Amino acid sequence: MNDRHSPLRTIFLAGTVSATIDIVYACSFHYFNSGTSPLRILQAIASGILGPAAFDGGNASAALGLAAHYFILIVAAGLYYAVSQRLPLLLDRAYACGLLFGGGIWLTMNYIVLPLSAAPAFKGGSALGFWSNLAVHVLLLGPAIALVLRRHRRRDSAVTLRR
Repeated sequence: MNDRHSPLRTIFLAGTVSATIDIVYACSFHYFNSGTSPLRILQAIASGILGPAAFDGGNASAALGLAAHYFILIVAAGLYYAVSQRLPLLLDRAYACGLLFGGGIWLTMNYIVLPLSAAPAFKGGSALGFWSNLAVHVLLLGPAIALVLRRHRRRDSAVTLRR
């Protein structure tokens, strides 16, 4: 198989695209709604690992938060890829299944990962924040993963047919 079309490379790309969309959304939303800096957003992500100490960790904890964020979505892309090998419907109907997967990512993060993390309990939040976060996950993150992986399958099939 051509290295350009390797599954690991495609999983990495799918996760990276999705993570980039999410972090740009999160930083923009919080900056424009509350003046929260991107550094603070990344430290908040790192607080899932370090606890409240992440907010005193400067750029190092922000870098950890960024790495953790990308890691989580690359793992999500790997999971989608693995399941799609057994259930081709996930790629045949990539956008529709991606919508559901995005909802699954949102549910997993908000009701399993965050409550079990070392992050301090989040207080409050607006209805706008809740609904926009859910919408970004459902409409953009899940479909981005599914569509990048579907593109890989189509390219991989084209490479196989040419041989």
